[in-house]
Amino acid sequence: MPQLNIADFPPQLIWLAITFVVLYFLMAKVAVPGISDVLENRQNRITSDLEEAKRLSEEAEKARADYEEALAEARSQAHGIVSELKAQVAKEQETSKAELDAALAKKTKAAETSIREAKETALSHVREIAADTAKSAVAKLVALDISDKDVDAAVAASMKGEA
Repeated sequence: MPQLNIADFPPQLIWLAITFVVLYFLMAKVAVPGISDVLENRQNRITSDLEEAKRLSEEAEKARADYEEALAEARSQAHGIVSELKAQVAKEQETSKAELDAALAKKTKAAETSIREAKETALSHVREIAADTAKSAVAKLVALDISDKDVDAAVAASMKGEA
């Protein structure tokens, strides 16, 4: 075999060294920088993606905090509006109740006055009827004619005793 021939070793070793040096320079100047650039670009992209994700996460957190703040403010305003409405309704109810109480008091007073007038009218008629009945009874029983003044006095005395 020719490669095992000792006389051919020095040229083979020289070509081995030349090939090694050429391949070494090709790797050092072309392949390794290209691979290094790819790895560096990849690392830069990963770093920028992580930074972008962090920024977006912070923005999302801020948006969530703003949303919660706006929600709390809206709840507070709604609570205030409800409280105002409750107070307004209570005030209207108080006013309505006061007006109703006043109207009922007025109607009650009018009814009491009407009852009192009806009672007085009835009592005045009772007195007249009692006086007429007493005068007729005395006239038929005793056959005496009594004056209206005496009959009214007797009826009044009789009614005071009942009261």
